[in-house]
Amino acid sequence: MTKTPKTTKAAEPKDKVPKAAPKAAKAEAPPKKTKVEQPKASHKPNALQQPLRPSPELAAIVGEGTMARGEVVSKVWEYIKAHKLQSPDDGRVIVADGKLRQVFGKDQTTMFEMNKLLAQHLK
Repeated sequence: MTKTPKTTKAAEPKDKVPKAAPKAAKAEAPPKKTKVEQPKASHKPNALQQPLRPSPELAAIVGEGTMARGEVVSKVWEYIKAHKLQSPDDGRVIVADGKLRQVFGKDQTTMFEMNKLLAQHLK
């Protein structure tokens, strides 16, 4: 008796699921504008928006005239980064140069303590 090899068909999936038609692309909405609104005239500005005058020592870094506390902090950070006054080992530590030493009153401070020290120079 000679054996005849059985022929097998390639396995076909029993449950063929038809592919869903691609979803229609939604019309993209224009990006929302993220404009910071100024406080209304009838509202009292909060602590970060009140115009303050820096001391002469701080004015040597941030400039003369009145400005908000947030602007002062931003300008001090610009000065720190421009003069590379952050510690290379720990970026949270600020190493004071001559101008910052007059404001901080010490050679080094942390970025967390900096705001407390700046508040003493704002009126």
